Amino acid sequence: MTKQPTLRGALLAAATALCTACAPVPPAVGDARDAVVSRWGPPTARYAMPGGAERLEYATGPFGRTTWMIDLDAAGRVTGARQVLNEAHFAQLQRRAPGLSREELLRTLGTPGERKRVGLRSDEVWSWRYPTNDCLWFQVTVDLAADRVRDAGYGIDWVCDKPTAADRS
Repeated sequence: MTKQPTLRGALLAAATALCTACAPVPPAVGDARDAVVSRWGPPTARYAMPGGAERLEYATGPFGRTTWMIDLDAAGRVTGARQVLNEAHFAQLQRRAPGLSREELLRTLGTPGERKRVGLRSDEVWSWRYPTNDCLWFQVTVDLAADRVRDAGYGIDWVCDKPTAADRS
């Protein structure tokens, strides 16, 4: 007697397959640039690094919660890969934040999910969603005129702060 699949079982299998498909397998150290681009697709940005090296950005924004940075040496071989939208990277950035250049910020965290102009000065707040159970995102104030970071910290993600039906009654 064969067991008939249930709707719940089928949905669980589909969800597992989707989650597995979304979780990229990082490239191995030594992989060629062409192999990375073939497997991952075109990067969302590329950054020049010291010594002729290159960093490939794979951001999932604006509502995605991951950004992978894949570092290549001057010969185009992978030297490392990491998901940078996490509290450990944010803590490192906060220690270095005031005075950091806009280019260094992009090389560190990648393309933000949102950029919003604030006040009358030449400031923008750049925001990144990241994997968390809290409704937070990491935000950095960038002085565009000076091309420097002013400060960095956590804020409430506006997507989670929308009024609900209970709020209106």
